[in-house]
Amino acid sequence: MSSAPLAPPAQPAQPDRPAAAAAAGSSSPGAPTVIRASGVSKKFVAYHKRATSLKERLVRREAASGDDFWALRDIDVQIGRGQTVGLAGANGSGKSTLLKVLAGILRPSSGEVAVNGRIASLLELGAGFNGELSGRDNVYLNASLLGLSKREIDRLFDSIVDFSELRHKIDDEVKHYSSGQYVRLGFAVAVHVDPDILLVDEVLAVGDEAFQRKCLDKIAQFRAEGRTILFVTHSLDLIENMCDRILVLETGNLIFDGQPAVGTKLLRQRLGSLPTESGVVPYDLSPVKPAAVRFSRDPGGPAQVQYDPGERLTVSVELDITEAAPRHVYLHVEIMGQGEVPIWLMETPAGGISPGPGVTVVDFVVPRLPELLGAFAVNVRVSDALTGQPVTVRRFEDLFGVSGPQVAGLLRVDYEARLRR
Repeated sequence: MSSAPLAPPAQPAQPDRPAAAAAAGSSSPGAPTVIRASGVSKKFVAYHKRATSLKERLVRREAASGDDFWALRDIDVQIGRGQTVGLAGANGSGKSTLLKVLAGILRPSSGEVAVNGRIASLLELGAGFNGELSGRDNVYLNASLLGLSKREIDRLFDSIVDFSELRHKIDDEVKHYSSGQYVRLGFAVAVHVDPDILLVDEVLAVGDEAFQRKCLDKIAQFRAEGRTILFVTHSLDLIENMCDRILVLETGNLIFDGQPAVGTKLLRQRLGSLPTESGVVPYDLSPVKPAAVRFSRDPGGPAQVQYDPGERLTVSVELDITEAAPRHVYLHVEIMGQGEVPIWLMETPAGGISPGPGVTVVDFVVPRLPELLGAFAVNVRVSDALTGQPVTVRRFEDLFGVSGPQVAGLLRVDYEARLRR
């Protein structure tokens, strides 16, 4: 089943692009695109004062006042058939809103969404259920809303009930169901409508462990059958284990679209859940402190955390220098990969630099990034340029990611395969 692109309403003023915008991802090479979002933004209004009744509105004649709140800002995403994509981010980052826009439940304030295929969605607890109806009646209601005929539902009914493990409750009104039982029935219906695309929000966290395992096994089966799956979760380990790709959102902006291992590491760094290592030289006592590191394309340009091979990268190191610092200091900047393996080294010119007391920024410009894949951290070593004695060292947890055209490994190597008999 194919749906036409959602027609956007009159275009509002576009929100500014985020400073740390990530390059939009694309579907896998050769895989047809089944979901395309182009320039999608979603605006809500947060009201400060609002009339609570028609009488109050007519008598006081006070207009509702509120501020615009952009839940999504200029999202460009293409999802290929057969991909399993995890949506991750902090609370309020826009994950669930994006899923609802892709499902057609919410209309974007600007931009377009096109979907090619039958969608089954489980986005909100009890969505599509009528609490006054029995579980049996709600199966028919919910499945019909998802596009099944009565004959098809009759054929699938026993399988749906068996999957939900609610045969003993199926004729009870669902308003008497627990939250976990809501999820069981909703998920059982969603996975039986033979969807091309399955959209799942964090509602699976409500079910018990055994049912969660059952749902994950069903998702794994869908993956093996080449169906497209998008799900929102706070379990980054689950994304690493089950997904081909991760979309990381932050305050409505798409900040990363790429390899799950890279995206989850970047998100953990943004959330402050990565361990911090201390330097071998006491940092607090150092006369030269590497205070911050920043990534951008050009010196002083907008911050950026995701890059493609061949892009320009600037690593800016901010130094806090006291009167007791050596006259000439030497910087060794190591780019660290997975397992703390040094990938490359950048150093200040021979003889070091003599910046004097105060705050100084040293920019290391890489004209073209090599063909890499991974998330990379920065280790800064400071030494006395005249004596060679170490001054301090600091390992920053700020990360940048590079997504190469290869699907695994660190480097892409050109090669050819030959058959020899």
